[in-house]
Order: sequence, then C-alpha cells, then structure tokens
Amino acid sequence: MAGNSKRAGAVRKTGSKKGAQVGTGGHSRKALQGKGPTPKAEDRTYHPAHQRKVAAEKRVAAGRRPGGPGGRGAGRKGAGATEVVAGRNAVLEALRAEMPVEGIYLATHLESDDRTQEILEIAHARSHPMFEASRLDLDKITDGAVHQGVAMKVPPYDYKDTEDLLDAAAEAGEAPLIVALDSVTDPRNLGAVLRSAGAFGAHGVLVPERRAAGVTASAWKVSAGAAARVPVARATNLARELAELKKSGCFVVGLDAGGDMEVGELAYATDPLVLVVGSEGKGLSRLVRETCDAVVSIPIATTTESLNAAVAAGITLYEVAKQRAVAPSGE
Repeated sequence: MAGNSKRAGAVRKTGSKKGAQVGTGGHSRKALQGKGPTPKAEDRTYHPAHQRKVAAEKRVAAGRRPGGPGGRGAGRKGAGATEVVAGRNAVLEALRAEMPVEGIYLATHLESDDRTQEILEIAHARSHPMFEASRLDLDKITDGAVHQGVAMKVPPYDYKDTEDLLDAAAEAGEAPLIVALDSVTDPRNLGAVLRSAGAFGAHGVLVPERRAAGVTASAWKVSAGAAARVPVARATNLARELAELKKSGCFVVGLDAGGDMEVGELAYATDPLVLVVGSEGKGLSRLVRETCDAVVSIPIATTTESLNAAVAAGITLYEVAKQRAVAPSGE
C-alpha cells in the first residue's frame, strides 16, 4: 500500500534533497587533499634522525666538522674537505714537512716508540691540538685505513688566485716566473714541482681545477715543505687563464717533445714567464699548446721516451734561473 514505510525494501524518506551517495563518493580523497608527501625522518622533530641533524648543524656552526671522533662520515674526503693522514711514519713525515695540522689523534694506551715520541715532541713544540681516541674512533676517522694508533687531520689547502702569484713577483721586484701544470694528475708530481719551484725562485704554481692533482697530503710531503712557501693557484680553464696572463705581459712557454727550440735556447728566460708542463705521455693539450708563445723541448737519449713532468719542470727551472742569474741588472 502506498506510503507504507514498513513495506519490505522501502526507503525511509527525509527532508533532505541530497542525491544518492553510493560508496565513499570521493570523501576519502577530499580528506587527504593538502597533506602532501610524508616528511623525511630528519625533518620530523620527534625522530632521532632530526636530533642527529640538529647536533651536526651545531657542530658545524661551532667550527667542528661532522667527521670528528666517532662522527658520521669520519675519514671521508670530498672537495674542500679535511684530509686524514694515517700511520706513524706518514704522520711523522707530514709533521717534518711542516704540513698544517687541524688535530692529531692518538689511541688510548698507545705503545710508544721513537716515532710516536718524535710526533709528541713536534706537536708540543708547535702547539698542535692533540686528542686521545679509542681504536674504534680511529678506525672511523681514517675510514678503515691502517693507522697504528696515530692519525692526523689536515685542513683543506688555501688556493690562491693567479693575480696573487703576479703580486708576489711584484713585491719581490722580480719578473714573474710561474709554473703551470696541464693535466698532471699525480699529486706526487705536483709536490716535486713545488719543491723545484721553491728551489729555483718561482713565484707560484698554477693547476687546473678539474682532472688534475691538487695539494693533498701526498703532494705536501713530497714538496719537503715547499708547499708552505710556494703558493698554488687554481684555474677553471687553464687555456683561458694562460691567455689572461699573456695580456698581463707574460710569455707562455710550453714544455713538450718536438718543440720549436731546445730548453737551452729559451729566449724568454729573463722576461715575465709562464712555463707550462704537460702530463707524462700525453704532453700538452691542443688548446694549451696553441696558447703558448713557444714550445721548447729537452734533448734526451733516444732510448728514453719521455721525462717525468716534475723532472722536466726542474730542468727547465734550473735553466731559467741560470739565465736570470747572469742577465745584466735591470734587464
């Protein structure tokens, strides 16, 4: 009978005029709108990862690096990062070479010997900061390297601008003498070049920013302390930087096999000079070679294919120093 609400299957009517609502009707989607993705653990204030992040930021603000004893990332190296020297011999050699020190770490209950005794004597004499660390901490600091209970942190090298090298020559009242390295990737070669540059009066060394050796602990040790006296500048683009040096009045001379002249005939020795040394085997790159005013070679026996880059630099710097020594004053 019409209007009988008790009839089986009847739907009770209400005063509302809403349409049929089958299922969720999208209500769940609307409820989730605006919430966005789940935050990272380090961004959730209640999460331990957030607490570690805050602690790390406080250490950085206080001048301490996250790679300290027991810290995350200890012993890892990146661009401009602190470098770690591990082992008794390596640390002692680094100290003898007057390498800058950020901190020396000694294992608890370290068994002393002549090397550790000398390390302590040098560190005390130069007031280097020293810390006692557990073996586990040292493992983290050195990234698992063999440390023999001794490690040393070295601060990032302070590279100069090319203008600083020219300023050093001007302050000394001398014609600039700069050594540029083209794609020399072995830091030991860089260290040997620094040693020769210091011995023969060069005002600095110029290296490319990419695909080339930088002043690492290895380079510093091989330089035998010269890295503390001879500034090193970095160039984003070596060929372009050499062109700028030419505009500043410098002659650019490359060292390569099959050059225009032998090193003893170098005509620009007493002028403002940039000596460019190429990598062993590959020599000078095409763009750098095209930038050179001249390319000189070192006569060698036919049984020897090529000279080590550092050796070639040392021979040429000696020749330049010899010519400058006998040049009339004012030339």
